[in-house]
Amino acid sequence: MTFERLLAPAVRAAIAATLAGSGYIHARLYVDEYRFIRVVGPLFLLQASVSFAVAALLLIGMPPLLKLAAAGVALGALGGFAASRTVGVFGFTEHGLQPAPQALLSLLAEAGTLLLLAAWQAFTLRHRTGTRTAVAPGRNRPDAADRRQPS
Repeated sequence: MTFERLLAPAVRAAIAATLAGSGYIHARLYVDEYRFIRVVGPLFLLQASVSFAVAALLLIGMPPLLKLAAAGVALGALGGFAASRTVGVFGFTEHGLQPAPQALLSLLAEAGTLLLLAAWQAFTLRHRTGTRTAVAPGRNRPDAADRRQPS
């Protein structure tokens, strides 16, 4: 069994955990406070639902489209966070890392999702290109210099 096959389930589980963590934070914020905020409340519920769904699917497998969905969920949450602290989201604004500690924990979970996805992609690309041996066209045998005997 290759190293990649051993590592894949652990990486999928870690990415699923960070997504589920973000989903849990958004679900708690929805239940505790945000459900009363017009438009923003349902967006928190949607964020939580999609995070849980993608996390569950990641436990089954990690096709490219699902990796893209995981990145999109994390980027969407980070974008909403940034927008709520700058231009506002449907008239709703927040300041700094409030509500504490949920805002910080959510940022860490979403950044963790993106970092794990990026690291896995880099590992996969390096592993794929590292296993291929490049041979120049027309070269079937090594040069005389490659056949030197040890002295």
